[in-house]
Order: sequence, then structure tokens, then C-alpha cells
Amino acid sequence: MTAPAIDVTGLVKRYGDKTVVDNVSMTVRTGEIAGFLGPNGSGKTTTIRVMCGLLRPDAGRGTVLGYDLLRDGQRIKREVGYMTQRFSFYEDLSIAENLSFVAGLYGPTPRRKVVDETLAQLGLTSRRNQLAGRLSGGWKQRLALAACTMHRPRLLLLDEPTAGVDPKARREFWDEIHRLAAEGITVLVSTHYMDEAERCHRINYISYGRLIAAGTVAEVVAGAGLTTFVVEGDDGAGMAALAERLRAAPGVDQVAPFGLTLHVVGKDGVALEASVRALAQGYRVRPAQTSLEDAFIQLMGGARDNMA
Repeated sequence: MTAPAIDVTGLVKRYGDKTVVDNVSMTVRTGEIAGFLGPNGSGKTTTIRVMCGLLRPDAGRGTVLGYDLLRDGQRIKREVGYMTQRFSFYEDLSIAENLSFVAGLYGPTPRRKVVDETLAQLGLTSRRNQLAGRLSGGWKQRLALAACTMHRPRLLLLDEPTAGVDPKARREFWDEIHRLAAEGITVLVSTHYMDEAERCHRINYISYGRLIAAGTVAEVVAGAGLTTFVVEGDDGAGMAALAERLRAAPGVDQVAPFGLTLHVVGKDGVALEASVRALAQGYRVRPAQTSLEDAFIQLMGGARDNMA
């Protein structure tokens, strides 16, 4: 079998007396799209920076792309494409000028050919002379992806890459990510969007610096051990009052309104069903599949804040 693209054990990163990354172990297969999820401040970005050689861990070991994480940070960086949360290109330069500048940093030759091929691959040729500062969020995202793939990296690290772009641009972005993965590029993508997490081959959930769940979406949802019921009604005010009563009922861990329905979730399925049936008389009640969002909310509730 092909060696994992990422295989790290016990990663720790501290700032002063605060442990931002706390004993994180992770394996990502070559050619896999691995989702990296967690609340704001959970340590996702710091973990990504450790794994791509930008930060040295205070403890832990492992390999990235076959290179030793502690000894070969420079080699790792040369084979990684890292797309940051913020648009970080020169807004007064054109798309082509920005890519030419990036190509000069990596050194591929001939530079003009590499830039032209990258523009064509990501559908940017017709906009090559457009100033980066005048691009929409979706086109800025596409430029950023072009810049971090033009040196043909073996690993892409994408830190919340679709924040602030419309659903169509997000879907096109994910189509491109799956195309790159099919070519053998490994992708680790940090996201807050549950529908994006479901597009990943496997997901890893980090909360307050600790990795607390990993596997396929189905495995993570099943591991949460939750039961879900949907309550349907016709009156918004009545549903809001019902939601308040349910939140105080035995067995109910979560109540989330969706239009004129309530998703009621809990770990104790027997107590949950008894509470729902008793309080939602006169409403339509049915069992439902637990969502990834439900599982993550439950995981967040059980985690301890490492900054507290």
C-alpha cells in the first residue's frame, strides 16, 4: 500500500502556558480529501501550520509526504500548496501578474508557459489581465487555488477556503478539489460548512486543541450515539413555545428550529422519545437520521475549553 501522505503522532504546540494543539495524532492517505473541522479557536490553523513545516511542534513526531516533520520542514514546504483564510495577493496587479510573481518564488520554467497552463486549467485565461482587487469572492478564491497549485504540490492544505463565496462558486471549487484528488494530490481542508465536510472522504474533528473524532461521515455520526426526532407544525409562535418546553425535558440535548419543524436530539433515545411524544401531542412527530451538524454540536458541548 502507498505510504500515508500525513502520519503524525502526539503533536503539541504551546504559546506560553496555553496548549493550542494538544496531543493530536492523524493519518491522511495519499489522494484522500480529509476534512478538518472544529469551532473557532480550536487549533485547526495552528495544526495545519505545524504539518506544512511553518511551525515547529513542541512535542510529537511523524512524517508528511515521507519527510520527517522535525528534520525536513524545508522539504515539506516545497511540496505543499497552502491556501490561507485571507486573500493575500496584490490587488493592484492582474491575475497573470500575480501568478507570474508566485511562479518566480517557486522557480518553475519556462515561467510564462507554467502561468498560461495554470490560467487555462482553472478557467482564468479570459480574465488574465483583470486586476485582482476587482475580482468577486469566487474569482479571488479561484486565483488563490491557482497560485497554490501551480508548482504541482503533492499536498494541498486549504484553510477555510470558501468563506464568503456563493454556493455556485463553492460547488465549482469542490469539483476542482475532487479532480485534483483523482490525480493523486492529497487534500486537507479546514471548513465550518457541514455540507462541505460531507464532500470529504474522511473527516477529523478538533475541539479546543484535541482531536476528538475521526472517520467517514457515517462513522462520526454513528459514534456520537444520538437519536433524532423531527416535530412538524403550522404555527411559528407555537413551535417556538414548544421548543422551549422541549429544551427543559429529560433526554433532550438539542432542539434546533428549521422553518416550521424542530429537530430534537439526545443521547438517551428512550427518554428523548418519551419527552417528545408527551410534549408534542397534536404535532406531527417522526424519527429522523441524525445529521453531521447534530453530531458536532454534541461533540462541542462535551469538550473543555483549553483557554479557560
